[in-house]
Amino acid sequence: MADPKENQETKLSPQPNERLVAVFDAKEESEALVVRGLLESQGIEAMISGSDADQEIWPGVGGCVIRVREERADEARRIIAEYRDAPPLEESDVMDDSAATG
Repeated sequence: MADPKENQETKLSPQPNERLVAVFDAKEESEALVVRGLLESQGIEAMISGSDADQEIWPGVGGCVIRVREERADEARRIIAEYRDAPPLEESDVMDDSAATG
């Protein structure tokens, strides 16, 4: 049986001939983390790359880029666009969800 750790490392790192393409630019790392989480929740592996500037010391300097495998780029862009175009949640929607779970 294969070692799960070995499969995870192989899965998360790009293959030698695999192309990663930029699908989103963020000024702040926190925004990039949210978008990466959105993509990964939809089954699209995403990588954040950016400047080495410490955002706590140099906020807004550099920025971050989200990259995904080339064959998933169009799908990733669609998911990001749908998320941006979605209407904001109403306070009552949030309260209804919390009442249902707790």
